[in-house]
Amino acid sequence: MNFLKNTLIIIGLLVMQSTVSAVTDGYPKNPKIDVLNYIFNLELSDVTDEILCETIVDVEFLDINVTTIRLDLVKRTDELNGKGMEVSNVLSNGQELKYSHTNDELVISLPELSQPHQRLKIVIKYRGVPVTGLKIGNNKYGDRTFFSDNWPNRGRHWLPIIDHPYDKAMCEFIVTAPSHYQVVSNGLKVEETNLNDDKKLTHWRQSVPIASWLYVLGVADFAVQYVGDFDGKSIQTWVFKQDRDAGFFDFAEPTKKVLEFYSNYIGPFSYEKLANIQSNSVSGGMEAASAILYSDNSVKGDRNIRWRNVVIHEIAHQWFGNSVTEYDWDDVWLSEGFATYFTLLFIEHQYGREEFVRGLMSSQKRVDTFYDENPEYTIVHNNLKDMEDVTSSQTYQKGSWILHMLRGVVGTDVFWKGIQKYYTKYKDLSASTDDFKRIMEEVSHQNLDTFFRQWLYEPGILTLEGSWNYVKQDDEIVINLNQVQTDGSLFEMPIEVKIDYANGEEQIKLIQITSSETNVRLKVESEPVQIHLDPHYWVLMNASFKKLE
Repeated sequence: MNFLKNTLIIIGLLVMQSTVSAVTDGYPKNPKIDVLNYIFNLELSDVTDEILCETIVDVEFLDINVTTIRLDLVKRTDELNGKGMEVSNVLSNGQELKYSHTNDELVISLPELSQPHQRLKIVIKYRGVPVTGLKIGNNKYGDRTFFSDNWPNRGRHWLPIIDHPYDKAMCEFIVTAPSHYQVVSNGLKVEETNLNDDKKLTHWRQSVPIASWLYVLGVADFAVQYVGDFDGKSIQTWVFKQDRDAGFFDFAEPTKKVLEFYSNYIGPFSYEKLANIQSNSVSGGMEAASAILYSDNSVKGDRNIRWRNVVIHEIAHQWFGNSVTEYDWDDVWLSEGFATYFTLLFIEHQYGREEFVRGLMSSQKRVDTFYDENPEYTIVHNNLKDMEDVTSSQTYQKGSWILHMLRGVVGTDVFWKGIQKYYTKYKDLSASTDDFKRIMEEVSHQNLDTFFRQWLYEPGILTLEGSWNYVKQDDEIVINLNQVQTDGSLFEMPIEVKIDYANGEEQIKLIQITSSETNVRLKVESEPVQIHLDPHYWVLMNASFKKLE
């Protein structure tokens, strides 16, 4: 499922089938079917919100015993005030296929398959007014626009797709719209042609497989800047024409530096371009592959830190969430926790350690606040049913902290080695938490069962009360650490202590907490003037630690 698709499609599916976590959601996955490519032919208008559509689904059947294909597509109903999609016919090889369209599922009956790995192209013709997923309306300047908003499973409101991260496919958008619009989408633009009646056809092709929520469409009166290139791939800015100067200024930085950092430390950027796009369909940022959407308020003309960090976060997603995609929504932290931490890693690299630590501290405050209100919440979902609950601040901030603690446990060099191996193995494919854990165990030669269980699969928060005192006759310090959290959780973690001496020297010692009470005696050179718990900020915890008088 990349440029060597005929070989890697099969390999990728076998990998996904063999590595899926035991915790899965209730979505009706079908590993015997692999959609290779979607071609979305769309006609948009300024006189109606109804879209006219023809979708070509190029699908490979890995087994001959497949009689139907199920796609997600929201149906037009009275309950939706006449909105939704209405299918007119379904064809393959010029022959009509029987189908049913109920409960927002389009189930298509297939002709008899003669051999494994047979491919069919299925043509679906439909029309309708999207309830959501494609926002049609005026932007902040009163100009009509069309912008996708597929996260997490709203693409089905306007596209017939397997609307779940487990199935990744290439896509093409062939859009006919009034000629005054510019059209942007995933991948590379392969055609732009003026038609009769003041219409224009624009064709974008994404040649790398991605999950359906990452398909993107933006149609507006844009100002477009080709900022430069990275590794031979175009860096672009698309903003509302009124925001030309401010938008070109804002998005020129730090895009290229971020692409360089992640490419050097993780692995190659997977896509054909990187476009930063101002839109009015999202409230923050949306990491659509190769074409990132940002709020219409993202353009300020001052390169402020908030929106700078959003840009970094969404570019980090191009590696984690987009290229390496969670196989199941239960593992969404593999997207959001990773993007949040890798944002901090770029900040550490580019802007310094102090700003990195401030980011960790801010994240911890949000973790604590969320925990107070949701003490039973776990990072890895347990068979998620309601997509409104797919993410939370814990998915982002605690997920980020878990990666930071893992880096502390295995060491920075080993951490990067594991990240690179994980990315290389699952690039343009899907992965589970178990897959990530297995890679990190291989590179670190450590059993990480306890670490992953206590931080990802169980709730709880580490709270310590500790003390130390100096025993002069033994040249030792005695350190006592008690876990005092009241939620029933118990953690095992290594924790550093820094010992400061009067002569200005210092020592770092490592303590392993494995039970509710930890008592250790450490040899010292002389009486310390101070001892600091977790001086380098490696552990997500709340602690009080003092000298006994």
